[in-house]
Amino acid sequence: MASYTATQQQLETRDAMTTLRAFVALTKPRIQILLVFTAYCAMVVAGRRLPSIRLTILTLIGLVFATGGSAVINMWFDRDIDAVMSRTKQRPLPMGLLSPETALIYGLALVASSFTLLAVSVNLLSAVLALLGVFYYAVIYTMWLKRTTVHNTVIGGGAGAFPPLIGWAAVTGHVGLAPLLMFAIIFLWQPPHFWALALYKNMDYVTAKIPMMPAVRGARHTKIQSLIYASLLVMSTVALYFTGTVGVVYFVVSTVFGIVFLGYNIRLFFEPDDQTSWAKRTFLSSLMYLPVVFLAMCIPL
Repeated sequence: MASYTATQQQLETRDAMTTLRAFVALTKPRIQILLVFTAYCAMVVAGRRLPSIRLTILTLIGLVFATGGSAVINMWFDRDIDAVMSRTKQRPLPMGLLSPETALIYGLALVASSFTLLAVSVNLLSAVLALLGVFYYAVIYTMWLKRTTVHNTVIGGGAGAFPPLIGWAAVTGHVGLAPLLMFAIIFLWQPPHFWALALYKNMDYVTAKIPMMPAVRGARHTKIQSLIYASLLVMSTVALYFTGTVGVVYFVVSTVFGIVFLGYNIRLFFEPDDQTSWAKRTFLSSLMYLPVVFLAMCIPL
């Protein structure tokens, strides 16, 4: 009897841990890290020093709730296509680890908590910007653009660009040219980042009937567009230096990494359209670009 009870408790504990991990996975925690990091870097640049611990904690928790909530709503809405894509079929809802209703309530609760926390403890502007970011990602991108237009990545790219605006507003109470350029950097980074992924994962998107650029316009057109956006990205990144809010270290790092990232996109452009090795390399290089550039912003030299 004692052995049975112990086994039952172990199973209950295992089920509880599985459910907890499912709730965490719904918030896309790996993406959260980058979003929170860009917001914190914007806070450092805005104040020209490390922000207070209290402001940092409150702002970043509010941001985590907002981005996590929008991610949950995204997974709730996309559970049908997630189930047929090899990259996403292991997510909690396709696996049946949580019910769709539970996920939706969870996502909405996170969004409400985010707005309340930021509005009461930080300032109203940061709360409104966070709510706009949620609406942009969960409604404009997820429910409208993603399944209807080949430009889903371009227009929807603004959703992930809100964290620097939120971080800046939390410190200063307003938004100026520098945070708008940070917004532009993330906005322009997303098309070459996601198109590189779409080039080497093209069949996944075709199977799920998502109109990504490679599937609709072809690899050649996608590579041309990616090179254009990569060029605009590098120019916007370097332009931030001339606002006087970042140092020479940032200028050097952003220039060097910009040239490297542009080089990857040029090499991708010349790769035969039936090959994907450079698409994967370009995607991996894009994963390094954003964190390195934002880290360089925080170095006051």
